[in-house]
Amino acid sequence: MSFFKSLLLAIIATLFITYVLGISLLDMFDVDVYMGDELIEPLKAISIAALVTVALVIAALAIVLTVFGSVIFAGLLVFGAIALAVIGVFWPIFLVAFILWLVLREPKHKVARA
Repeated sequence: MSFFKSLLLAIIATLFITYVLGISLLDMFDVDVYMGDELIEPLKAISIAALVTVALVIAALAIVLTVFGSVIFAGLLVFGAIALAVIGVFWPIFLVAFILWLVLREPKHKVARA
């Protein structure tokens, strides 16, 4: 399934689930949403609730990514510092081992000469 087809189906499913669950929750809890003195129709009430929910999810996602992103970034910095320190200390040994490997390795293919 192509990306855009999947995206379109996901959007339609989300809209349908939001509408069905929103209407049923408004009916079940007998909730009326007023703006000023005017009663807002159920579809607009659902859209307002959905927008508030999306805003809360984005705020929570930003907080989580900030906290965990900082922890992951600090961990990668520590790992990188240790890795570079090890390479800095042992680079002559790595260089000699690499040169020996290049010189002493078996050739992969033997060329047949006629």
